[in-house]
Amino acid sequence: MSSGERRARSLREVVFVDGVRTPFGKAGPTGIYAETRADDLVVRCIRELMRRNPALPADRVDEVAIAATTQIGDQGLTIGRTAALLAGLPKSVPGYAIDRMCAGAMTAVTTTASGIAFGAYDVAIAGGVEHMGHHPMGEGVDPNPRFVSEQIVDGSALVMGSTAENLHDRFPHLTKERADAFAVASQQRYAAAVAAGRIGPELVPVATRSAEQGWGLASVDEPPRPGTTLEGLSTLRTPFRPHGHVTAGNAAGLNDGATGCLLAAEEVAEELGLQVGMRLVGFGFAGVEPEVMGVGPIPSTEKALARTGLTISDIGLFELNEAFAVQVLAFLDHFGIADDDERVNPWGGAIAVGHPLASSGVRLMTQLSRQFAERPDVRYGLTAMCIGIGMGGTVIWENPNWEGASK
Repeated sequence: MSSGERRARSLREVVFVDGVRTPFGKAGPTGIYAETRADDLVVRCIRELMRRNPALPADRVDEVAIAATTQIGDQGLTIGRTAALLAGLPKSVPGYAIDRMCAGAMTAVTTTASGIAFGAYDVAIAGGVEHMGHHPMGEGVDPNPRFVSEQIVDGSALVMGSTAENLHDRFPHLTKERADAFAVASQQRYAAAVAAGRIGPELVPVATRSAEQGWGLASVDEPPRPGTTLEGLSTLRTPFRPHGHVTAGNAAGLNDGATGCLLAAEEVAEELGLQVGMRLVGFGFAGVEPEVMGVGPIPSTEKALARTGLTISDIGLFELNEAFAVQVLAFLDHFGIADDDERVNPWGGAIAVGHPLASSGVRLMTQLSRQFAERPDVRYGLTAMCIGIGMGGTVIWENPNWEGASK
């Protein structure tokens, strides 16, 4: 081949090796991470990934992509690079920060996975962090006045809870009663998963600091309310609209937490003796009207299915981010899936465990990977979420343990 000839490339299979997360905390001065830095949460995840995968030499990590929605303070300064250095990875390992609001970690995965498939990387770490106690969503933001003055979006598009109320308006059959029932089921499923030991092994204990109480150890999620009842939810106020539908009980809370995962080319994982938790099939992102951003996962899922040649009936497990119960219900109704379908969030979701914005995508993936290990009867699974300013994201995965693979 002459020096001027371009070498033909073939894409490589990308696998999800392992995922971890910190326990999720409640944002605010009394939360478990009130005096813990956001970047230290990420560092803890990176170190734990390397500890759990000793067959991976640190210098084989080719990239670290960490997402944050509010990239200032202790979750600014190109956090992918700074967290990699703080975690003790070689200085030769580069890193960067990424932002797609709630789908930050999801986008960190799809972006680095694309680089792996293309051959630019062999191994990457992707994840996200959000310390909403230190940095409330929108802190320091200066929206261009043209958004409202030129009616590019309605003012409600910039308030996520208001977009959920708009969704109730658009689909009046998605009642508050249905949303509350879904929320109660999320709490119950999460509690059952913890009791059965299904949620817990992926958690990374975090040393926490308090000037008054000294050092502590965060080892369990703080947000869940296992005693939640329909009666209790019916009495909660609706902060985004008088006599509305969205409450603190049928929506995810304000939370702090971080996630991280290892991705690799399948052939490299085999070479290094790394486990294969799941195989990337395809993904899709889509834009929708910002005023009803909760419908975003519908077109993103349709796009991902069309591009992979699959249908919704091929999907055996769904991990849907529960930013608001109503947006999950909109997705389920569109695809003809029952509110209580056992394939959907079998271990509960963000209404119970919390939603530290940019970190949540990798939580969904880590749970799906662990479910795949228990379910060889399932071939395909899906992780999806709505995204602020009117978007949706969907990633489809294949179970390497699928029993039909050997037939």
